[in-house]
Amino acid sequence: MRSILRTDPIARDAAALCAAAVVVGLSFGAIASAAGVPLGQILVMNAFVYAGGAQFLAVGLAGAGATAAAIVLAGLLLNARHLPFGLAVGNEVLGDRRPARLLGSHLMTDESVAFALAQDDPARRRRAYWTTGIALFLTWNVSAAVGAVAGSALGDPNTFGIDAAFPAALLALTLPSLKDRASVRVAVAGAVLALATTPFLPAGLPVLVALVGLALALPLPKAVRRS
Repeated sequence: MRSILRTDPIARDAAALCAAAVVVGLSFGAIASAAGVPLGQILVMNAFVYAGGAQFLAVGLAGAGATAAAIVLAGLLLNARHLPFGLAVGNEVLGDRRPARLLGSHLMTDESVAFALAQDDPARRRRAYWTTGIALFLTWNVSAAVGAVAGSALGDPNTFGIDAAFPAALLALTLPSLKDRASVRVAVAGAVLALATTPFLPAGLPVLVALVGLALALPLPKAVRRS
């Protein structure tokens, strides 16, 4: 196993992401259990919803007395970013067979998409996506189940500073892709919009606002180019 991690950068990076996912999964299981969610429901949510941020949001809203409709709507808004994710990976990564596309869509996360898009070769993109997607899915389900059984002893993941692990990993994966001015403009604009709206919008929505930065990928007018 160690030799694979040393010689295969895809496996090594996926393992690093999973290490962070373990603590987050343990924390979610503990928090959900402390909120009174039965173990069976936690296991079903992990397997079929499989959306870490949306799951934390759902448990928080349920604890605050929100209706089922409000919880579902909040989850849909939070995960609406997967629509552009799907367009970004497309057939090149997911393939054109329906079973593979359905499974690949279910395994889609911020990390698996960013990891795939960071690869230059199409074959490596596919392998990066599926390796990261499957590894994170298994890690999340196992660690969240263990956390649920352990109860609320772990507490908030922010206590461990692990809330910064995924953003740092995504930044490391994204930076090599910023090879031209258009990509840099989009990345900077998206980051500024997300940071500016974070204090005012519910969790997850600033990510959607950041998509406005894609407009800067459009060709600039000729007058602007000359200047």
